[in-house]
Amino acid sequence: MATAPPAEAKPKRVRRRPPRPRSLRLHGTVARELGTRIVSGVLEPGEILEGEIAASVQFNVSRTAYREAIRILAAKGLVHSRPKIGTQVSPRKEWHLLDPDVLGWIFAGEPDAGLIASLFELRRIVEPDAARLAASRRTPEQLARMKAGLDGVAQHGFATEAGRRCDEAFHSALLEASANDFIVSLTSGVAAAIAITTAFKQHRLPAPHDALPIHLEVFEAIEAQDAERAHDAMARLVERGLSDTMEARGGACC
Repeated sequence: MATAPPAEAKPKRVRRRPPRPRSLRLHGTVARELGTRIVSGVLEPGEILEGEIAASVQFNVSRTAYREAIRILAAKGLVHSRPKIGTQVSPRKEWHLLDPDVLGWIFAGEPDAGLIASLFELRRIVEPDAARLAASRRTPEQLARMKAGLDGVAQHGFATEAGRRCDEAFHSALLEASANDFIVSLTSGVAAAIAITTAFKQHRLPAPHDALPIHLEVFEAIEAQDAERAHDAMARLVERGLSDTMEARGGACC
């Protein structure tokens, strides 16, 4: 007796995720637009933002997307809400200036010279002493990460995103090697500041200085456990960064 041919296997149904709601893609765009207006001074501290209905019409987004954008800005200290008044731009002292998004918005246009000076003042305070500590405290693994970062910079250059990511990895490993928890807590902000100002210089200057040799001096001093040389080399690197950033902005160095 002939057996029936086996039934054809039914093709498996591929379950596709539903498309992401449009509002979830837009609230970040609205936050970026408003954040850029705030940090550039178009919207000044104390100024009251448009109401939710008018703003959602202006940005052509849902009220939900606009509310989420405001929550993002409030979490970064750029705005605050007051009963019966509305959403106001916060004083600059409340801004989370080392937040990577806020830094990116600052350097998206013409950054304030005072903010640039303050940013590099912070770097002068933190990074040379972090390098000094790293020279005596770094682990072989951290040293290897620093070297890998600089090798990547040598390969890709500061003008590329890949090169800037490698530079960020070098500085992050250096700050971590300080073995000071408070310095390490600044890693995200300081590394973002370095990456963003480097991109700013590369886009604005026709022939920016090659900072790789000074980076290598810092690394070699840390590798040799020469704390004072590491401190001094990092201090020179920060000063070079300040002068180049101010030149890129078109202003005199502070």
